Amino acid sequence: MAATRTPMAIEPDEDRLEEWFRAEGLSPRWWENTPGETFERHRHDFHKVLFCVAGSITFHTDDGDIRLDPGDRLDLDPGTDHAATTGPEGIRCVEAARLE
Repeated sequence: MAATRTPMAIEPDEDRLEEWFRAEGLSPRWWENTPGETFERHRHDFHKVLFCVAGSITFHTDDGDIRLDPGDRLDLDPGTDHAATTGPEGIRCVEAARLE
């Protein structure tokens, strides 16, 4: 599957997430957005790993919508077409590119 949502067994604590991403060999990047923001359909040439810390976001893929809430991880395979919409509380998350 091109996009996979996984509830994680770690709390969405910034220090623990930083440690987890770095242990996986990833360089985390934090970002947040206001409620109802949209990201136009696009794709990446890398494997994207995203972890929702607060709020929510829905990714729109060819396979359907995937909603992330606090504690959820999303993996997007390279080349996966997707758009996204932040939830009513906005979003705070951390993401990284896994270069394969």
